Amino acid sequence: MTLALPSDSELCTQLALWLPEQRWFSGKSLTLSAVRLRLRESLIDTDGFAAEQVVVDVEFAVGLAQRYQIPLAYRVHPPEALLPFALPDLDVDPIPGTERPVVYDATADHEVDDHYLTALAEQQTLGSITFRTVAGSDIDTALRSRPIGAEQSNTSIVYGEQLLLKLFRRLEPGINPDLELHRALADSGCEHVAPLLGWIESELDGEPLTLAMVQEFVANAADGWSLAVNSVRDLFVEADLHAAEVGTDFAGEAQRLGEAVAHVHADLARQLGSTHAAVSADTIAGMTRRLDAAAAIVPEIAERRAAAQAVFDKAATAAPTTVQRIHGDLHLGQALRAPSRWIIIDFEGEPVKTIAERRLPDSPLRDIAGMLRSFDYAGHHSLTDFSTLQDSQREFRAKEWTTRNGSAFCDGYASVAGTDPRGESDLLEAYLLDKAIYEAVYEVRHRPNWLPLPVKAITRIVG
Repeated sequence: MTLALPSDSELCTQLALWLPEQRWFSGKSLTLSAVRLRLRESLIDTDGFAAEQVVVDVEFAVGLAQRYQIPLAYRVHPPEALLPFALPDLDVDPIPGTERPVVYDATADHEVDDHYLTALAEQQTLGSITFRTVAGSDIDTALRSRPIGAEQSNTSIVYGEQLLLKLFRRLEPGINPDLELHRALADSGCEHVAPLLGWIESELDGEPLTLAMVQEFVANAADGWSLAVNSVRDLFVEADLHAAEVGTDFAGEAQRLGEAVAHVHADLARQLGSTHAAVSADTIAGMTRRLDAAAAIVPEIAERRAAAQAVFDKAATAAPTTVQRIHGDLHLGQALRAPSRWIIIDFEGEPVKTIAERRLPDSPLRDIAGMLRSFDYAGHHSLTDFSTLQDSQREFRAKEWTTRNGSAFCDGYASVAGTDPRGESDLLEAYLLDKAIYEAVYEVRHRPNWLPLPVKAITRIVG
């Protein structure tokens, strides 16, 4: 059977209709004006079945274009389970002697997922796409695949509960920091990340392009956010107990998590270097830019703008600090509690920043501030009636939990790093404020009823 694959222009038309409905597409609030094909490489071409690796640039009426990776598969009669992943049909008559297939997201197809594994094991090159493995890696091509449905920004596929392939959806020129930092941590023998096994790469406009990476799958693990939230829930149930007296007290885990983050920072510094320098003007300028942008859309921040700027100005005169490569978007959801240790995941950095910005060295205090803000969120996540927080017993218990676990995390970090992050209080406060401002912008756009939580933190920090 000869398949009549859609032309480039037809495919772009289908994608323009399909993309806004995908959860990993970050241009939902923008008016899409064009989809332009940048890469279209054949992965599979057999009788009645084909698959391609596709990269497109999506243009909008206002704003910069965004680049996305979209693996596509083609079958005339796909199994019913694949139909929810189909692109809209343009109802175009096929050329005589051919059949026009259904086009769908290939990551939902086990045959395509298995092909990725084989291509990695054999380190194939398919057109401009190269499959690479870390020396000594053993890729078992017999492992059964299953896509993970929970991810928002990327698509991950688990193989036999042993391997994890993360396919990056939104792409930018350059090596993805997730791959770059995992390679560095693998070279250092870091035990607090999942071992890197391989990656898929290409090149576009003379720049490297990271398409995917493969790691060992962390089985029997729970994410830090879920564990923390369960601990808070149990504290609220035990009305007559303090946080330290509840059976699911999280402080021990928070301390061990602090130790793990400190080990990761130390390994990154050892592999990629670090300096001890005065707080850079660019760092403070970036905080100010984010403050001004937030003040324009969050009235509560506009009211506190001068006080917030004073916090940043004070940080500008802080003592010299360590500057190095960091995680860049650290929070409880980026940590997995495996049976024997904490594992840190997703080293892509803040999604709103370009890859070039994410690769810039920064203070480890940014990661620490991200985790401390995450403890604050976990402590208060179930308190939806924010108008009554000030006088509620639950607010007291949430503060107790947050303070206890934030302190335990810093204690653990200090025990490994040799220095206590709380000793750089002016700079740490600036990073905490910068993170809370980021959170406020997110909440006003996506969860307005949660806005009081970061606003309360901003108010507390500016004092």
